[in-house]
Amino acid sequence: MSTTTSTAPGVGRDDLARLAEHWAEPRSLRAWFTTVDHKKIGRRYLVTAAFFFVLAGLSALVMRTQLARPESGVVSPQEYNQIFTMHGTAMIFLFATPMLFGFGNFLVPLMIGSRDMAFPRLNAFGYWVFLFAGLFMWASLPFGAAPNNGWFAYAPLNQVQHNPGLHMDVYALGLLFLGISTTSGAINFIVTALKLRAPGMSLNRVPLFVWAIVATAFMVVFALPALNADNTMLFLDRRFGTHFFDPSGGGNVLLWQHLFWIFGHPDVYIIVLSALGIVSAVLPAFTRRGVVAYSLIVLSIVAIAIISFGVWVHHMFATGLPQLSYSFFSAASTVITIPSGIQIFAWLATMLLGRLVLRVPLLFVIGFIVTFVLGGLTGAMFAVTAFDQQVTDSYFVVAHFHYVLIGGAVFPMLAGIYYWLPKITGRMYHEGLGRWAFWLTFAGMHVTFFPMHLTGLFGMPRRVYTYRSEPGWDGWNLVSTVGSYLLALGLLLVLVGVVHALRRGRPAPADPWEGDSLEWSTASPPEPYNFPVIPRVHSLHPAWDARTAESTTTGATAERVLSDGRRTLFTSELDARTERAVDMPESSFKPLVLAGALLVFFTAMLLAAYPVAVVAALVVAATIAAWLWPPRRPDEELGVAS
Repeated sequence: MSTTTSTAPGVGRDDLARLAEHWAEPRSLRAWFTTVDHKKIGRRYLVTAAFFFVLAGLSALVMRTQLARPESGVVSPQEYNQIFTMHGTAMIFLFATPMLFGFGNFLVPLMIGSRDMAFPRLNAFGYWVFLFAGLFMWASLPFGAAPNNGWFAYAPLNQVQHNPGLHMDVYALGLLFLGISTTSGAINFIVTALKLRAPGMSLNRVPLFVWAIVATAFMVVFALPALNADNTMLFLDRRFGTHFFDPSGGGNVLLWQHLFWIFGHPDVYIIVLSALGIVSAVLPAFTRRGVVAYSLIVLSIVAIAIISFGVWVHHMFATGLPQLSYSFFSAASTVITIPSGIQIFAWLATMLLGRLVLRVPLLFVIGFIVTFVLGGLTGAMFAVTAFDQQVTDSYFVVAHFHYVLIGGAVFPMLAGIYYWLPKITGRMYHEGLGRWAFWLTFAGMHVTFFPMHLTGLFGMPRRVYTYRSEPGWDGWNLVSTVGSYLLALGLLLVLVGVVHALRRGRPAPADPWEGDSLEWSTASPPEPYNFPVIPRVHSLHPAWDARTAESTTTGATAERVLSDGRRTLFTSELDARTERAVDMPESSFKPLVLAGALLVFFTAMLLAAYPVAVVAALVVAATIAAWLWPPRRPDEELGVAS
């Protein structure tokens, strides 16, 4: 991996040497397990989420092969249910959100001019929990104990009398375990963006990607407790005989759906909002101008984050709720299209007014707009209660859902991979391979999922293991299966392109795209300390602003060099005025030990080894105490009063 070293005219060699000494981590096995560097953790999120994406994608190919022909027997019904559930669960919980957190971990500190996240050890802990929770869930598949009730796990089918075995226990405990990672990551993003912005980066100069990540983080903090409550009650029902979702014991099956969708619908926007932030970050470099209507886009991000909590019942229009609630949630489901539309029109205006440079990242952005708009149109149709009740639980929903999530999340992620690959790896990608990957992915996506609109309208229910040939669904299903292999080939080419870049890509300059945000003012890949001088920001496009560049050269001051330790700057929340320098923590084993103890705890709970769970809980408590124990100050060690 090459390094294009940034020059730092305003910083002396001694400063650079001290910065390297304080921030660099040795290349050793110990450092691999103890690192708290946000860039390494971000890369690990990206690679691990991609690994789970491959597993989920292979599951999808098995499903599509099973459904290619009527009455096929490629897998058994039991195997199909587990593969089908793990595909959805992994795509939502183990790929989409963690992949966006990977981008956020790598980019947010760089974009706001900081040297790390606000809580680096918590950041490392979040990654280890994500990895262990993902392995916890996938490891159940070879034992035939994987979740098997769909990624939404509706009651009463998730109850032990209808679904014996460990399947849904794995689901409940796995998602509770994973939720620790997601919540800690969200809190870290919020504090980082509010307190570690470079001096001068007031709220009206924050990059749109950072706005999107922060809005997403707030949504996670408010939405995830509903899912955690659901899974806790599910586990208590299954393991300890409570009756939260059991009508025979006074419970209510709809309680599961309400809590699940209070989380579930905002989660769609948790995934999509961050991805939309990627689009806003990519466009300036390939249109040679700033995104049109910055303020309106920020307002639309905030509006989507709020309104998304008011639409969950449109997933339940067929459950027999009061008519008045249908009207309210139908209206909310329609209203949320307005802020989404504002962003679409702003991006189109940016492209129309700009000077397009048609590289691979922009191709994926264009593919995103086409696909996401089609998915949004069918989404608006679901706001109509009568239509929703006709197609609910049909393949029409499957088509809509994949248009929104692949169009609205995967395409922007692929744009982001190609856009930031030079910054992350220090190597340029192969343009020809990238273009082939785009066209195969784009064509494969539409060939796979567009026919599902038709099979859904023809009455094919979702979640079926097989079907008879009489309804005339077989031809369209065969087309969808062919499309899925085409889509897989396109995604495989993306992977080939990344490997090719790592092995044979030419060294990347610091700023190959002439981007507008601060990450492009660092080396490719960035130095461990990110910036030799924490910049002073003067505009919304700091990398295009000569005054920002001057602030790191002739305007560099010792307060922003901070070479006397592992330090970065705290600034005020609104206008980013300098408050004080803060010390950042060193590498530590504690995040790994804490995550490992939690893995033992959740595994013991799954296997009903409760004494082991108690011991693991004690290790968790002891590790947290050691983590939070205040370090002894040198003057206290010498017995000198402070």
